[in-house]
Amino acid sequence: MVDVRVQEAAFQAGAELEAFSARLQNAGAVVTFSGLVRDDSGQMTEMLIEHYPGMTEAALTKIAEEAEDRWSLAGVVVIHRHGALRVGEQIMMVATAARHRGHAFEAAEFLMDYLKSRAPFWKKERGAAGDAWVAAKDADEAALDRW
Repeated sequence: MVDVRVQEAAFQAGAELEAFSARLQNAGAVVTFSGLVRDDSGQMTEMLIEHYPGMTEAALTKIAEEAEDRWSLAGVVVIHRHGALRVGEQIMMVATAARHRGHAFEAAEFLMDYLKSRAPFWKKERGAAGDAWVAAKDADEAALDRW
């Protein structure tokens, strides 16, 4: 079971986890991760996240299905927001379920590494000093290389 959503609207991580868990069969572990918009510079007022509808969902579905197959998952949820987000708002959530916790943790990390470095989103920080596109980081690429 793969559930991928790219949306502008905020979501409630607890409600999403509850709904995901209710649909599971034969899973012994669920791992979740929620990412928040952070301001490393102290100058950001919001982050603008852009994407190409259709292409983004297809790419995220493909990587979620790869994780599902690779770790024999009972389920995967990937939610990623777009639009203008304020500091502290949830930007994304990953949930994985497997018979054993090791597979659920590994699959969640794999998905998070992909979302951070390769998912087709473009991020622009807006603030008092002006707008700036967020560049890819070497550390994020290195994290993905382990898979």
